[in-house]
Amino acid sequence: MLEDLGNIILMLVQVVLWMVRPPYRVGLLVKAMEFVGVGSMFIIVLTGSFAGAVMGLQGIYAFGLLEMETMVGGSVALALSRELSPVLAALMVTGRVGSAMATEIGTMRVTEQIDAMETMAVNPIQYLVVPRVVAATLMLPLLNVVFTFVGMVGCYLVAVVWWRVDEGQFMAKISDFMSVADLTSGIIKAAVFGTTLSIIGCYKGYNAAGGARGVGTATTSAVVMASVMIFVLDYILTALMF
Repeated sequence: MLEDLGNIILMLVQVVLWMVRPPYRVGLLVKAMEFVGVGSMFIIVLTGSFAGAVMGLQGIYAFGLLEMETMVGGSVALALSRELSPVLAALMVTGRVGSAMATEIGTMRVTEQIDAMETMAVNPIQYLVVPRVVAATLMLPLLNVVFTFVGMVGCYLVAVVWWRVDEGQFMAKISDFMSVADLTSGIIKAAVFGTTLSIIGCYKGYNAAGGARGVGTATTSAVVMASVMIFVLDYILTALMF
């Protein structure tokens, strides 16, 4: 595990170095951003809306014991912006995008396409890894914002429309509880998680071996390792920020 961690850090260093060197493959970057961002929009909207609805439902029950139902808006907004949105969005993208990255690059490795790139003097890190890592780093914060927004819409529908919580108090508590720093912390976390899940997926695929079975093993390992690292980094970032 320590060897993998060291090699992942070394690959990330190579990504940073190749990122600033020409040729700049803008077309590959845009294609990767479309795959990571637009392609993940449906699952983010679906997950975010129901996460917010469930949090609203549980919050109404908990605060109802104290006759403080109007607090549900602010508490759910705080939980989503700080923790739930970046973590859940990253986990959803890991399952969809991280696995795809490991599978695509792993298939290219076992079919010797990466070796062919090196033979043609095309650096595989710059061609395959850099666009994917940059795209995930840029798109995860945007998906995090979408997750937070649809989560609050779901909470609003449950609390205000269904349970008749006072709308003015619901909205007022959101502005009272939240600050720009809460939104910023979630965006920073999402960017870090995007870099993490993409570099792990690319690393596992890049080092896949053993044919189709090896690609499957690399994909599974990428999803598991990225998911665990998201929770570990979430704790570290939360401790540093707050």
